[in-house]
This record gives sequence, structure tokens and C-alpha cells, in this order.
Amino acid sequence: MTGPLDGVRVLSLEQFGAGPWGTLHLADLGAEVIKIEDPAAGGDVARYVPPYLAERDSLYFQSFNRNKRSLTLNLRAPEGRDLFLRLVRHADAVFGNLRGDQPEKLGLTYRHLREHNPRIVCCFLTGFGTNGPRRNEPGYDQLCQAYAGYMSITGEPGTPPAKSGVSIIDFAGGVTAMLGLVSMVLRARATGEGGDVDVSLFDTAIAQLSYLAIWNLNRGYAPPRVPDSGHSTLVPSQAFPTRDGYIMVACMKEKFWELLAAAMERPDLLADPRYASFEGRLAHKPELIAELKRTFLERPTAEWLDRLREKVPVAPVYSVAEALRDDQVAARGMVIEVEHPEFGQVRQTGNPIKVGGYAEQHRRGPALGEHTEPILRDWLGLTPDAIAGLRARGVV
Repeated sequence: MTGPLDGVRVLSLEQFGAGPWGTLHLADLGAEVIKIEDPAAGGDVARYVPPYLAERDSLYFQSFNRNKRSLTLNLRAPEGRDLFLRLVRHADAVFGNLRGDQPEKLGLTYRHLREHNPRIVCCFLTGFGTNGPRRNEPGYDQLCQAYAGYMSITGEPGTPPAKSGVSIIDFAGGVTAMLGLVSMVLRARATGEGGDVDVSLFDTAIAQLSYLAIWNLNRGYAPPRVPDSGHSTLVPSQAFPTRDGYIMVACMKEKFWELLAAAMERPDLLADPRYASFEGRLAHKPELIAELKRTFLERPTAEWLDRLREKVPVAPVYSVAEALRDDQVAARGMVIEVEHPEFGQVRQTGNPIKVGGYAEQHRRGPALGEHTEPILRDWLGLTPDAIAGLRARGVV
């Protein structure tokens, strides 16, 4: 079976992590994603992110760019702009992760491109959006975690503000932008009319405040930092130390509390009226957590997992290396291997979207400008001599 996005063509002015992470999913699902890279700047800055580097390449770059093609193109040169507009006529979408003021300044919005292709979708993932007081500011994951309040509620009480160890806003923003892009491509194919898609990292971060936001906006709730990575209101739902490590327990339903107390051989806690409901356990959290911690310390993590799995939502607190070795990761094909001429066999995380009947093909991230000639030849009909002339003039 062909990929579900086979035949979708995306011209991507992307750099670093958030944008390339989004288009990676499109490429894995069969879309033709063309990375347009500035030859004067050396292409995507991700090619030079340490610690594991090769010539104009890095393992960081490889993690975001498999299955894509690279076209070097100087959009500041009139010839480069002309080539870009000619490519737009053959594409479904133009995507980029730029500053919020850049799509308009560079003439990349639907208003500018519709005369070249009325079906074109112009999707941009920016730091703060294309309007508002911060539209001109660059936006990065850690800035949005700070602006959106995430750092104020992450970490142990009394410690400095902390961000997530993973770029959660970058990744969520990338996927959100792709949902918008694909949605508009579907509409464009149905109606013949494209349009703009405006997604920002900051908007994504604010949206993900979700229930914390609705509590705050309507009841003035001020989310606290919760000890032991605990849930704001549901008890017990947090990490507990065991005899040899840590375990995460998530009693998100009343029945899980009952099963937990039984598996821990603590009928006294189950019988205690203070702990008979979510409200009661929250009101008496300090004393309940003290009792649970004392019991969890009596046994090693493996024994607790045996007692609790398939009864109570539970997980060991893994290191990254342990997580990647988990049996479920292997069963789901979430570590894949891609051949690379310099790095050898590159193992990396797979696509979380599993499509029935479609076997993904995995190609390494492209070398800088690797596909410039075939794209200009196949899309635009340029001859080798014409392409050589463009190279000599610094256009590609």
C-alpha cells in the first residue's frame, strides 16, 4: 500500500527542531517533503548541532529529517525567488518555522502566492504567531515553557523553576502545525482554494494548559508545584521510592485506589473513612502519602511491578537508555535503523502513527542540496547546463 500522504508535495522552509519534527511525520507517511535550504548559510542550522557531527551533518539533524529531500535555493536572489514561485505551482503546501513577521515580509503568505497556485496552502509555525506584540520575537521551546507557566509548576516545591527535559512545546507545535496543514490541503483539494494556517509555539503551550487553565480562569485556581511529580488533585498519583529505585503510580479512578491498597496488603488504608474518596484523599494527602511511602520502601521495584501491573496504572521510572530497551518499544517498532554513509547504522525513534497495510520506508536525512538537480529537472524541466549556471551564480 502507498503511504496515506502519497502525492502530497510540501516545500518546507524549515530549521532546527519544531518545524522539521512536524514535517518528519508527513514524510514518514509518504508525503514528498522538500527542504529548501539557504546555500549561503550552510543550510539548516541543525546540521551543526553538537555533540555528534559529520561534514554538514549531525545525529541531531538525522533525528528530524529522514525521508526528506534537500534543495539549496537562495530566495534573496531574484532568480531564486523566481524558481521558488515556479515550484509553488507544483506543490500542495508551503511550510516554514520562521519569526511571526517573516511570512508577510518574505511574500510567503497565501495573498502573495495564490496567483501562482490558487490551491496552495501556506502554513507557518512561529514562536508567537503572525500578530500580537511579540510577533517579531524569535520563539524557542524553553522560552514558551517559561512564558506559558510550565516552569512555575515543574519541579519540587521550593526549588528553582524547571523546564521539561524534553522539548515538549517544539514537538507539540510541530504536530499541531501538521494537523492544520493536512486539514487545509484536504479542503483545498475539495474546493480548489488554499489559504493560510497560522500556528505558534506559544499558542500550543497555552492550549495545553487545558484543565489547569479552565480552573484558573473560572475559579482562580493557582496550580502549585506538587512533590514527587504528583498530580495536582488526584491522590495517590505520583512517584514513590522503592527499595531499589522509583515507581510511578496513577490512581486516576476510584477503583485503582482500591486495587492498590489490596495489592499493597493495606486493608487498613482502604477501611479508613478519610481515604474513601478523591476529596478525602486530597484533604488528608500528607498522612496517606507517608503511609504509602513506608510500604513501597519495603520491596524492590520489580516486585511492585509484578504485584500492580494490569491492576493499577504503574510504571518504573526509567532512564532514557532503559526506556529505549523496553519490550513495548521493540514490539511497536519504535526504534528503527537507517543506513548513513558517515554515521553507519543509525538507530533512531520511529513514527508513532501506525497505518494499517502501510510499511514505512526509511531513508537517511539528506545531504545539503542532495536533490537540487533532480528536483529542478523533474519539477521544472531545467537542463544540466541551466542548473550549472544557477550554481555558478550562487542561486543554488
